[in-house]
Amino acid sequence: MKVSDAICKFFETKNVEYVFGYPGGALLPMYESFRHSNFKHILVRNEQGAVHSASGYARISGKVGVCIATSGPGATNLITGIATAYMDSIPIVAITGQVNTEAIGKDSFQEADITGATEPFTKHNYLVKDPNDILRVLKEAFFIASSGRPGPVLIDIPRNVQDAHIDFDLSKEINILGYKPTTDGHSGQIKKIIQRIKKANRPLIYVGGGVFSAKATKELREFVKITKIPLVNTMMGLGAFPMDSPYYGGMVGFHGNEHSELILKEADLVLIIGARMSDRATMNFSSFKTDTDLIHIDIDPAEIGKNVVNQIPIVGDAKNILNSLNKKISTLKIEDWLNKVNDIKTFTENFVTTNTKTINPKIALRLLSSISPNDTIITADVGQNQIWAAKNFKYYGDRRYLTSGGLGTMGYSLSASIGAKLASPNREVICVTGDGGIQMLLAELGTLAESKAKVIILLFNNSALGMVKELQEKKYGKNAPFGIDYDLSPDFVKIAKAFSLSGERVYSNANLNKVYQKALSSEKSFLIECIVDKDFGTL
Repeated sequence: MKVSDAICKFFETKNVEYVFGYPGGALLPMYESFRHSNFKHILVRNEQGAVHSASGYARISGKVGVCIATSGPGATNLITGIATAYMDSIPIVAITGQVNTEAIGKDSFQEADITGATEPFTKHNYLVKDPNDILRVLKEAFFIASSGRPGPVLIDIPRNVQDAHIDFDLSKEINILGYKPTTDGHSGQIKKIIQRIKKANRPLIYVGGGVFSAKATKELREFVKITKIPLVNTMMGLGAFPMDSPYYGGMVGFHGNEHSELILKEADLVLIIGARMSDRATMNFSSFKTDTDLIHIDIDPAEIGKNVVNQIPIVGDAKNILNSLNKKISTLKIEDWLNKVNDIKTFTENFVTTNTKTINPKIALRLLSSISPNDTIITADVGQNQIWAAKNFKYYGDRRYLTSGGLGTMGYSLSASIGAKLASPNREVICVTGDGGIQMLLAELGTLAESKAKVIILLFNNSALGMVKELQEKKYGKNAPFGIDYDLSPDFVKIAKAFSLSGERVYSNANLNKVYQKALSSEKSFLIECIVDKDFGTL
């Protein structure tokens, strides 16, 4: 069997449904094998879009996302997407074609050292020169990508290796020296956690995106149900716990809720679950009082103690640790603390519903939140739209929020929405983006149309890079914004229609409901272009 056929057969054993990719000369054998495979190939317009689509698919399906690109510029175009997935701990296997083995290192046409280039932001990568290594490498790659702290793995395969013949044998067990992720938390540390929680007067749970990686939302909700401890989340943790719960304390971080930061500063014990505690989520690490005790649960030991000092660290899978805690923990008597949390939430609620001549994004998102299904998936881009979607769409039930939280990659949301919709065809997917973000990978509208994935695109168009404008004004004054205006802003509805999609432009919130209902009932993906005043900010 040819190596390219063996790869396809291996994908089928892993129940791979979609491969997002872009062909080229170094992938001719692979694509010939794809032609006879059972999974579906999604042709993207840019290789970066392939990784983002694989990311959206992985985050919603819970499986490894798969993408592929040819050698040289095809492979290097994957880099931003791979780095994005690495920062957000998304399980992806990226396959790249490479020049023939004898041509490597000779500056051959479309040759690039992609394993060297991606080493800093892959969990692992491989250059496969021996055809007999391919099945071992594939097994290891899928295991590494999805185990421990998830992340991207890259496999670089020369064209002549793809054409070589091997025996298809998966009987050998995976044995990766030095790679044994700790999944069960130490029993002694679990005992310490329970003892410390029982002593707490003002305990608080702090949740990050690692809860999704661990598939631990059910266990988290059970833990809160038992203990009655209130909870806050980072942006990446949105949707892990329902916002309509009386125990929900909001989103923390630079763009979080004011009341959430106040609650965090009042806590005498914070139980951190699956969060990196990065600068953006901790207000440059000033969110905690010096006498607040921290318990940190994380699958990656490198994250524990990296940014904040912990009194009780515990390495392990959040799902397993929460299961252990749920069996041994009991309800706390913290009624005074819960009352204070609710008082803080009520006192600081200051949402302004002032109407504007153009679309008010905050009102728009709250309207859509009120009429969208309870399992809606939001994919948000980077910029003002990301903050608006995080703070004004309400995440309860099984609603999800996907964004590029670590690297902050503009252009993420459109491609991610394709993967998310393919992973869960019966759920409504809304891609929230801005005119800056969508233009990064605008041609992926073609991928969206051809994939038959039905997505609603909510595009806030202020003809500017609004987030940069806000930052310039904050640092240098009102007259500072420079290099942020689009003097020639395209008609995005016409562009969508050129790709055989549907769309409509909206100038006021009064008309948005009608257009949104039209988008919901549309058989095609539907782009809603919302005209926003460029002075409308995130605060």
